[in-house]
Amino acid sequence: MATNSQPLDFLWFIPSSGDGAYLGSDALSRPADPGYFREIAQAVDRLGYSGVLIPTGAACEESFILAADLAARTEKLKFLVAIRPGVASPSYYARLTSTLDRISNGRLLLNIVVGGSAQELAGDGIFLPHDERYLHAGEFFEVFNKLIETGSAHLDGKYIQAHHAELGLPPLQDPRPPIYFGGSSDAAIDFSAGIIDKYLTWGEPPAQVAEKIAKVRKAAAALGRQVTFGIRLHFIVRETDEEAWADAERLISKLDDATIAAAQDVFARNSDSVGQARMVALHNGRRDKLEVSPNLWAGVGLVRSGAGTALVGSAKTVAARLREYQDLGIDTVIASGYPHLEEAYRVSELLFPELGLAGPRNQIRSSFGKRQVFGGGGHGGNVRVASGS
Repeated sequence: MATNSQPLDFLWFIPSSGDGAYLGSDALSRPADPGYFREIAQAVDRLGYSGVLIPTGAACEESFILAADLAARTEKLKFLVAIRPGVASPSYYARLTSTLDRISNGRLLLNIVVGGSAQELAGDGIFLPHDERYLHAGEFFEVFNKLIETGSAHLDGKYIQAHHAELGLPPLQDPRPPIYFGGSSDAAIDFSAGIIDKYLTWGEPPAQVAEKIAKVRKAAAALGRQVTFGIRLHFIVRETDEEAWADAERLISKLDDATIAAAQDVFARNSDSVGQARMVALHNGRRDKLEVSPNLWAGVGLVRSGAGTALVGSAKTVAARLREYQDLGIDTVIASGYPHLEEAYRVSELLFPELGLAGPRNQIRSSFGKRQVFGGGGHGGNVRVASGS
């Protein structure tokens, strides 16, 4: 069913493990810096994005703490923050969730992260096999959701024991903040069907996304539920298609074959993620066939784990590709680009008008009605042109 009559909900990304201008290189790289994360958050709050995804992992700043800092420095921005079952108890996560939702004035979104690197999971004390992690997560959210929605829960399960657990203060959002989730395996989809509000997919070709959406819809419908859908993508949007493709090549211009091979070896050895395997299969570590679908470029996934594809092109071209995903049922985009501060501006200024999105909030009036033509920023100000000329 076509859904593109409604504007997309557009979120950005906080690169909490660091940022840069070239993949696979330390040239023009930016370290993980709380001040830089605040710059990005304040920019995207003003530029019209509805929220930001804060990633989770051993290499990232802790997402709940970072979100609390950014919430105090922004006005409307929402924060998609990770709950990782097994890292802490459902009761503790319920307290974190309630507090962050209350202090942010209801701007919290929850992102379930069950899988990832088996090596990292082992470091967190999680040793369950792939499918069993989702059985554990099911018990975790049985306790978590009862606590966050009613204030009390009790379970004596196979994986989770929570005896007469209580939550003193409810979240601001009633009954709880929305729950997002991404997972491509059958076990992940079965787990998600009875719990989540929004299913997220990485940026696969439209036919593969359509197949996944159909499976999730069927699983949710079997439980009498409906879910909505989002997509996680990088963006290289420029004024022309040619310029965009040139910048895609520039992004990997300092990336050598040894670095690609090392990254792909890590993915193969450390991850049992079906979604990661699907990302790798789009390029198989080869840099000569990276356009895997019209304007969908897999170059990011040569070295980046997780989301590895970007939409590349002019604003009109990229908007057309996004409408194809909307027609499948996608209503939310979680976007990023390198470096994240500059690309947040490009996407807002170039792509948002093509998508019917409002763009910058609270813009201050810059003239008394005459059109302003940028004059270079000199002391004489801008060139004033009569309206309509």
